[in-house]
Order: sequence, then structure tokens, then C-alpha cells
Amino acid sequence: MPQPKIAALDHLVLTVRDIGATCRFYGDALGMEVQSFTPSDGTVRTALSFGSQKFNLHEAGREFEPKADTPTPGSADFCLLTDASLDDWIAHLSNHGIGIEEGPVDRTGATGPIRSIYMRDPDGNLVEISRRL
Repeated sequence: MPQPKIAALDHLVLTVRDIGATCRFYGDALGMEVQSFTPSDGTVRTALSFGSQKFNLHEAGREFEPKADTPTPGSADFCLLTDASLDDWIAHLSNHGIGIEEGPVDRTGATGPIRSIYMRDPDGNLVEISRRL
């Protein structure tokens, strides 16, 4: 029997201190869609949708089960892809009062070379925005 393979990422969970602040950062500054959804347990949850993926949000200390062994705000480090120029992103982020921590710099992404800028979200997660070269 051949080994099964993973096809794509559907969602990941970010544990955050303040869901409202997180939604403002990712919604206003990064253009993600803030969504509420109700899973089968009847609770109302919040997610950030972009492309065909989403980030589900858990408030620290009020995480949904099952959860990571040690859910911690500020422990994530991820890369988001864009088709826009990084200069446009830098200007846009500056208009939102968000500083660039590093970049533009050349890196290697999952499918080849990328150029990246780095910033921090309200919890201190490292957010990389990259454009394929």
C-alpha cells in the first residue's frame, strides 16, 4: 500500500491574548476576512480567512479542545504569499503604523526563491509576507 500524503493546509490555530486586536491587525492591515463560525458543539468561534485557508483564533486561557499541548500567544512564525509588490506592502503597513522588522530580503520558500518582509502581530508572532521571484 502506498504511503498517504498531505495535499494542502486547511487551517491552523493561533492562540492570542485579544481576539479583537488580532482581528484588527489581520483584517485591517493584511486584508484577511474576519469570520464567525459555529462548529457542531454550538460555540461561536472566530477565524481569519484568506485564499482557501484560514486561521482559527483561540483566546489564551479559553482554548477549545482539543488544543496544542502548550498554546502560547506569540509563538508562531509563518510566511504568507502575495502577488502585490513588497514596496506597496511596506507603504500600506506604514499607513497602518506597522513597522517592518526586516526586509526586503531574499529567502527560499516552499516552492523556490522568494523576497520577504517581516513584521510582528499584536502578540509578537513573526509574520513574513513574501512574493515569489
